[in-house]
Amino acid sequence: MTRPSAQDVLGKVLLLTGKEEYLAQRTIEAVKSAVRHYDADVELSDVPAATLVPGSMGELTAPSLFSSTRCVIIRELENLQDDSHDAIIEFATSPVIEVALVLVHGGGARGSGLLNKLRKLPAVIEQKTAEVRPSELPGFVAGEFRARGGGIEPEAASYLVQAVGQDLRALAGAVDQLVSDFGTTRLGVAEVKRYFGGRAEAKSFAVADAAFSGRRAQALEELRWAIEGGTPPVLITSACAGNARSIARYLGAPRGMREADLARELGVPPWKVRSVRDQSRAWDAQGIGSAIRAVAEADAGIKGAESDAEFTLERLVLRVCALRGG
Repeated sequence: MTRPSAQDVLGKVLLLTGKEEYLAQRTIEAVKSAVRHYDADVELSDVPAATLVPGSMGELTAPSLFSSTRCVIIRELENLQDDSHDAIIEFATSPVIEVALVLVHGGGARGSGLLNKLRKLPAVIEQKTAEVRPSELPGFVAGEFRARGGGIEPEAASYLVQAVGQDLRALAGAVDQLVSDFGTTRLGVAEVKRYFGGRAEAKSFAVADAAFSGRRAQALEELRWAIEGGTPPVLITSACAGNARSIARYLGAPRGMREADLARELGVPPWKVRSVRDQSRAWDAQGIGSAIRAVAEADAGIKGAESDAEFTLERLVLRVCALRGG
């Protein structure tokens, strides 16, 4: 319910459950916008659940002097005092037609009894705002494009995640920028690189991919460009560690797994499975174990054990390329 109408929320109770604050807040803003569009004089209330007492629901949902329409946001429902549970259940059982009530629960076991009661009521609509796992981020990006009428290739969505990072707000902002400039055009990696190719995270992944694929000259060139572009050395060792872990998991995974199951096993988006599979062909368990140790040593080196981070990273790239197949 990212773009609800007033009819979707008035006389209803929207229950937001999960730890992803950005998704919850975006839905809250959409509800507020819908109710304001219906009644510009709507009375808005946004309160933490811990401050409520048994009589608070009556006060929050009563008509004001200027409008009978109310939009009430109650946050951190897990902290609601036990003596206020009945008031919430009573209102949710027979909600007022001119009131939009949003209940926000941050996840976890606390308050689960109240949640279970609310879920059984016809007027309660639950929307889960669980944390988005790293392997799900390209899918989140693709969904953001679809919601705005645009499109993006899977590889380009993953590249955008690598370039921008894992913050949902930053990713949504990047999608806004791309759709604003490209409209409904389905974007590939080239278009995304035009805007975000200079990001440090993207450069670090380019170094790691080249090294673990055994492309020695390209890896050294990517490393030089990354360092000259100001990419923090720790991002490069982090990207190398990610590649090493994915290959190790692939080598240890049961044969014959479906690609979707294998993606979950590796902790990567489905399209990345092909890349991991290609990289792993010249690796064995002993070699990838040595590569993991080499990455750990390089990471310790750039964090203070050695004085020349550039030399440490160059040695890591050469070591990884030598271990591959060797």
